[in-house]
Amino acid sequence: MCRRYGVLWIYDFENEGIKVAGPTKAYIRGKGVEFHFCATCGCVAFWRGQQLTPEGKRRIAVNLRLTEPDPIAKVPIDHFDGLDKFDDLPRDGKCVGDVWA
Repeated sequence: MCRRYGVLWIYDFENEGIKVAGPTKAYIRGKGVEFHFCATCGCVAFWRGQQLTPEGKRRIAVNLRLTEPDPIAKVPIDHFDGLDKFDDLPRDGKCVGDVWA
């Protein structure tokens, strides 16, 4: 999802670290993930899992590219291999402000 949309995802669980509000249009792919797009401009705003974790939580990721750079410049970047597996990669110490383009 990340490399195809060109977004900057921030991940957590719905209504814990991430809360979303406002109208969206949803595209549901199978039984795993639903993508939500801005109802006005069509930009991808966030995705969320359709299934709850065993702990009753719902995974969600918000597209940080829809915000202004300054408020999120100091957010640290964690890298992971999301193509073949979901393993964390070593941190390089960069924050969003270091790579915003």
